[in-house]
This record gives sequence, C-alpha cells and structure tokens, in this order.
Amino acid sequence: MTNNLKSQNELLKESSPTLAGNIAQTLADAGATSFSDDDNQFLKFHGIYQQDDRDLRKTGKKFIMMIRLRVPGGVLTPAQYLELDRLSTQYGNNTLRVTSRQTLQFHSVLKSNLRATVKGINDALLTTIAACGDVVRNVTASPSPASDGVREHILAEARKLSAALAPRTPAYHSIWIDGKALDLADENVKNFVDPLYGKSYLPRKFKIAFAIPPVNDVDVFANDAGLIAIVEGGKLIGFNLAAGGGMGRSHGNDETFPRVADVIGFLTPDQVEQTVRAVVTIHRDFGDRANRKHARLKYLLADRGVEWFRTELEQRLGFKLAPARPFSFTKQGDAFGWHEQADGNWFLGLFVETGRIKDTERRQMKTALRKIVEQFRPEVRLTPGNNVLLANVRAEQREAITALLAVHGISVARQGSAVRCASMACVSLPTCGLGLAESERYLPDLITRIEGLLGEVSLGDEEIIIRMTGCPNGCARPYMAEIGFVGKAPGKYQIWLGGNEASTRLNRLWKDIVKDADVIAELRPLLGRYAQERRAGERFGDWVARVLWAEQPAAN
Repeated sequence: MTNNLKSQNELLKESSPTLAGNIAQTLADAGATSFSDDDNQFLKFHGIYQQDDRDLRKTGKKFIMMIRLRVPGGVLTPAQYLELDRLSTQYGNNTLRVTSRQTLQFHSVLKSNLRATVKGINDALLTTIAACGDVVRNVTASPSPASDGVREHILAEARKLSAALAPRTPAYHSIWIDGKALDLADENVKNFVDPLYGKSYLPRKFKIAFAIPPVNDVDVFANDAGLIAIVEGGKLIGFNLAAGGGMGRSHGNDETFPRVADVIGFLTPDQVEQTVRAVVTIHRDFGDRANRKHARLKYLLADRGVEWFRTELEQRLGFKLAPARPFSFTKQGDAFGWHEQADGNWFLGLFVETGRIKDTERRQMKTALRKIVEQFRPEVRLTPGNNVLLANVRAEQREAITALLAVHGISVARQGSAVRCASMACVSLPTCGLGLAESERYLPDLITRIEGLLGEVSLGDEEIIIRMTGCPNGCARPYMAEIGFVGKAPGKYQIWLGGNEASTRLNRLWKDIVKDADVIAELRPLLGRYAQERRAGERFGDWVARVLWAEQPAAN
C-alpha cells in the first residue's frame, strides 16, 4: 500500500511508532493549555482524549481532558477504587463515569493536572495505556462474582489476554511515570517497532469480550472478537470464537453499519491467546488503512465472508478450529440487589443511572460508595451495563451497608423501574466532540416520560431495553436495544426498534428523525398495539420483529 492510499492517521502513526509525539514537551510547557492536533491523536493511545466543554464555547474553548482506564474484567480492589475516587475529586469534576467497556473515565481534568492524575492511576497499580486508540481496548468479561470456579478462570483469562495484547511502547512509562521525553538518541527508541502492532498499529480499535451463557451481560456479539464460554458439568472446556461485531456507523453513509459477530468455531482454553492474537493480526494486515470509516474488522468479514476469514485464521494458527459447540443466551443485563456467592459471601448490584457516579441533592452515590469501601472493604466490579457490583461482602455487613445507602438516598430493594434499570446512555454533550444531540443528560428525564406512557397503556413495570447515544458511533450499543435512540441533530433522534432480550439480534431503523417533543407521541401507538397484540410473555423487541418488521420491512 502506497502512502497516497493511506489516511492521515496512518501516516501519523508511522511517523512516530513510539506514540510519543511531542506530548512530554507540551506537558512541560506551563504556558500551553492544550496539545496539537497530532499529539491529540497520540494521546488516545495513552488513554486520553483532549476535549472542551461545549456549553462554554461561546466564551471560548476551555480545553479539558478525559482519561480512561484499562481495567480488564472491570475488577478493582478497595484500595484502587478509593484512590480513583480521590483523584477524581482532586483533579477531575468530582465524578467517575462507568463506561460500556467495563472501566472508568475521569472528566474535566486540566492539562496542568494531567500527568499527576495518570501517575496516580499507575501508582494504584492500574493503567490507562490502550484504553483508547487503534489497539486492543479494554477486555471485558462477565462481572458477576463466582458461582463456581468458571468465572474466576475467565476473569484470569481476560487479564492475561489484556496484558499479552497491550502495546509495548517505552513512551508511556517515560512520559507518565518518569516525567520526561524519550531519549531519541537511544537505539532502542530510534528503532522501536511494536512486536504485535508494527509501525502503524491497527487500522482502528479492536474490542474483545468473554461471555458465559445463558447471560449475555457483555453484549458479546457487538465485539470484534467474542469468546463464548462452553461449560459442561461445571467445568470450562473451551470457548466458541465469534468475530466481526461492531456498532459504529455514520449518518447518511450506507456503507457503514452495525453488525453482529459470526460464530467461527471452537477452541480450547490453552488456544485462546494464540487464536485471538491471530485474529488481531488479520485485522492489522487486511484492515482498510485508507478509509477509517471502513477500517473495523466487521467490514473484512462483511466484504470477504466468513469462510475467507476462517481459512485465513486457520492458516495463521497452523490448525483447524473445531466446530462450534451448542450454546444459548436467554438474557442480558446486570443483577441488582443482594445475591449470595458460592463462598457464602454476598454481592450487591447497584444501578448507576447513565453510569455517572456522582452526588446530587437526592442521591449521594459517590459519597456512599466511598464510605462503604472505606468501612467494609468490598471488591468493586464495574459492568458493561454502566453499573457497579460490590463483591465479597460478609453476611453480617449487609444490613449496615443497606442502611448507609438509604441515608444517602439509595434504596437497595427498589433502585428504579424495570425500564430505567435496563437503560444505558453514552456521555455525549457537553464533553464529547462527536455528540450531535444530548444523551447522558437527557435520557433520565425521557425514561420518566416513558414510565408514564407505560402506565398509560397498562404495561405497568414492563422491562424494555432502551439505549441512547448522541451520535451514530454507538458507544452505548443502541443497535442491540429493543428501543434505540441515536442523535441526529440537537433535539432530534433516530428511533431504532427490535433488539432482543439476549442481545443477539440487531434492531432496525424505524424513524430517521423524531424531535424530542414528539418521542412519546411516536411511541404511544406502538406500545399501545404491543399491549394489545403481544403473545404471552412476548417482549416488546420480539413483538416488533414479529409484527412491525412484517408490516414495514424497510425503514421509512
């Protein structure tokens, strides 16, 4: 591939394979409040996005940083969580954001506090490298504490795979830990090429998830590579490999689309790292480096086919994958409230609306979590559904934790309606530069209106999976939801309908533009018909697929 066929991002990566750019120099420049456009691209590989508060643009850009951690499996020790809480108060906006990739983000960090924050994260034995950028991102895994040995085995696999696929650049340690620029005279620096990613890294990001049927709480088919655990007699015997999933698309570009992964074959536990590494290298070697909108692994499978992919994978492995084993997903979502673990301890599932751990006048979630972790020392587990699990709680601690939460406005028994607890939103405005419409700040009030509508049409506390994003990139996985809202412009959304409870089916575009004020009017006849026409036990998404798709096979 010649240079004139490569995107600007590709040329930029080739120019500095260490990913160092001029980040260290800009950090050292007290007069600089922001990074250059080129360094902004390099920062992503270090887990950092340069942003600005779009609410304040009329008075001039105020540059702020978003920092994302890489936490494979989403598990934090009590000490780690408390340090992250402290850092978010000292250097961020006093919130922590649980992401759909099972990690945490800091928001509104100033450039002057950037290194201190990242170094503090690393001092807590955590990292931000490869949380963003054209590399393997945070590896997700089923978050519920072990009911047997399988879950802990899979969590260990997620950590092992995350470490094996992390970039090896010396720039990260030099900049954020040592606080200095790389020595360009060093031959190891001058000739650095990442042993896995090469000089240009991947064409785009790469996402991996481990799932344990029958619960698809990681949305495994939305990932570039999914590992579906096959358990027989309480023992993990291997994984079905799925490949080629992804949510991102662009408005007005039919060549971009969400896609569910294809099941490729079965592999044994000892083959996981070798196989996933081979999948990553296929993306590296064949992914589109001219058009970033066509650069995800899903387009390779869509364009060349599953058989081509399987043949290429098996050639690289030197062995054939076994046929996929039978499996079944029946639901997705997190377990809320108290649940007993196999070891006699308990875990508590807490709904965190839109993933934002914060204090409000009504609910002091951030303070409550800090006090619980300080006093009772539970393990903190983050979920791909934007929620939090507190694990390894002793039976005698339950009552005190429940009481402490109540004092801070949080009920354990009734954390929200079924539809609210099944909702997700991306961050979008005011900090995400890609946001076209509100999402995190808007969805809670919309859910309140939908709750009223459900009561109006006699659906009571019906669970409907609702997800919203402020742009079509799909960070909250709206294309797998029973109802998905995708921002099109300020106050205007696409409505997508027809995902299923198990998160194994894409929904479809129902209406291209619906104004905020018209959303309930658009949903009212649909939910009214569903209430009258549904079969016994039939969910809204399944009714849509059975009835509406037959009536309206193409989007209007």
